[in-house]
Amino acid sequence: MSSRRSMRLYKRALKKIPGGVNSPVRAWKAVGGFPRFVERGAAAHIFDVDGRKYIDFVGSWGPLIFGHACPEVVAAVKKGIMAGTTFGASTELEVRLAELVCRLMPSITQLRLVSSGTEAAMSAIRLARAFTQRQKVIKFDGCYHGHADGLLVKAGSGIATLGLPDSPGVPPGFARETLIARFNNLDSVDRLFTRHGGNVAAVIVEPVCGNMGVIAPKKGFLSGLQKITRRYDALLIFDEVITGFRVGLGGAQVVYGIAPDLTCLGKILGGGLPLAAFGGRRDIMDLLAPNGPVYQAGTLSGNPLAVIAGLTTLKLLSRRDRYHLLEQMGKTLEEGFRNVLNKYGMKGTINRVGSMLTLFFGVDRVASAAEARQCNREQFARFFHGMLARGIYLPPAPFEAMFVSLAHKKADLQETISAFDDWAAEETQG
Repeated sequence: MSSRRSMRLYKRALKKIPGGVNSPVRAWKAVGGFPRFVERGAAAHIFDVDGRKYIDFVGSWGPLIFGHACPEVVAAVKKGIMAGTTFGASTELEVRLAELVCRLMPSITQLRLVSSGTEAAMSAIRLARAFTQRQKVIKFDGCYHGHADGLLVKAGSGIATLGLPDSPGVPPGFARETLIARFNNLDSVDRLFTRHGGNVAAVIVEPVCGNMGVIAPKKGFLSGLQKITRRYDALLIFDEVITGFRVGLGGAQVVYGIAPDLTCLGKILGGGLPLAAFGGRRDIMDLLAPNGPVYQAGTLSGNPLAVIAGLTTLKLLSRRDRYHLLEQMGKTLEEGFRNVLNKYGMKGTINRVGSMLTLFFGVDRVASAAEARQCNREQFARFFHGMLARGIYLPPAPFEAMFVSLAHKKADLQETISAFDDWAAEETQG
């Protein structure tokens, strides 16, 4: 079956949309070829405009933990839309969602809803600077916190994929306020605090990296960050846009037993609709307008349809054994991939935390952005297209996470492992 309609749509898009896409990684620059245009999704599958069906491990980059068109979410949104799409005024739904999130994540005592992860991280940084009356922020090489000025320095995700300069278009003065440490390396953080400690407002980190591929924190790394920030009266910000409600119902902070000062949330929080949030300690959050002088606002913040989708998703996730099942499915896929690598003597490693995982070719381990960048990108591109031809839709970049959803069945996982085996045989024999 050809992909002519996708090609025609891509050519049309190139004329009116920069690069033909509304988010860079969708352009497939890391793997070559042209992107497939999706027509619809159902459970663990997507269908492109040319009629091809794929087992989907992108899941809209993480939000769809129950798969596409989850019946309960769809029903709730259909019911909600009859009452209106947006009001620009407060609703009870916002209060209920804030109460639920604060109950699931004890470090959050107050929460502000926004529309995107970028907005959440940008606002959390602004709040941290106001609270500490300091300017500099420490982030980690390869961690991506959205495209706000000052955070596009040594960022992962699309920046790493496209090989772009760190922060073109950002005034140098903005970028100078961002200091770069190495993930899983407390000494690099200590050195920055020794030099700049009196002017560091916060450390922002993905507790489990998902934007340079999946990278778990080493034992003691997150607790070490908390000790350092407390020693210097700086704030610790967890960017849980990906990990929030993905690695556990209370996010990575509950899984690893760390209470950050501020938390950024998104993706699953909106149940597949645009919704994000930032929250934390009351004494910090009280600085936000209208209580305090730190301004933040948004016309669609707390959009009722997104809040309904989020509430429904979180309630479904609260049912027994959801995360046990996700762990088992993630483990099945990891072990299957590892067996294929071993069977054909292919060099590579698989990083996994719960239902998120990344296969890195050409390296024995990946615990930092520098090690991730050593992977074999050309082999990944061949892998991506080989799996696509076999009906498996993967992230079109080697520095992204695959996401397993509760809509995936054992048969989907086995079909995926078999497709990898078939491709690996072809790759090694060729």
